[in-house]
Amino acid sequence: MDKEELIDLTSKIDKYSCPHIINFHCHTNFSDGSMCPEDLLDQAFRNKLQFLSITDHHSILAHKYISDNGLLKKYPKNSFTLIPGIEINCLLKGCLVHVLGLGIDINSESLSPYILGESPIGNDLQINSVTRAIEIAGGLSFLAHPARYRIPFDILIPEAHKNRVNGIEVWYDYNLNQIWQASNFVCEKINQLTERYSMLKSCGTDSHGFSLLGR
Repeated sequence: MDKEELIDLTSKIDKYSCPHIINFHCHTNFSDGSMCPEDLLDQAFRNKLQFLSITDHHSILAHKYISDNGLLKKYPKNSFTLIPGIEINCLLKGCLVHVLGLGIDINSESLSPYILGESPIGNDLQINSVTRAIEIAGGLSFLAHPARYRIPFDILIPEAHKNRVNGIEVWYDYNLNQIWQASNFVCEKINQLTERYSMLKSCGTDSHGFSLLGR
């Protein structure tokens, strides 16, 4: 999937997209997730997901592992599309937040400060450095779970827009249900702000456990 196709897809995401159609936020045991890439991909196939991104913290090793071992070859060509991704810590208005990079070239040199398995430091920790790195890598940047930080989302979202973040993870389960369910009240407010600033939208289960259907 090229960048324009990803832009088109993320412009149409709504509260019904996750967890059975799109999951653009999940983790493997290459960062702090419980599942190995094989198990995660098998679940995506069994659950009939259409689009998936593995977004490990400061790591693209799961994507390298999948590619190096040809893991996608076992699935029919018309099954899910795997989109390379990553989750990066950074500072936005002095607040430590997480940014998802979707559709990245995992071999891009611009990502080198962000694939070391730990949070970047210095200037690399600034939001504009992260969004720039993701852009150079051909990807799109999304502020993850904007209602989970010490600064309210109605302050962070305009600031994210000002700092060239492409989109917002609008649909998220802040109640951490066993089976993912968007937290409608807060997510609707986030959706309204996202639309006000003409930003793209994302959704995902933020899975760390043994199920792609929940966190």
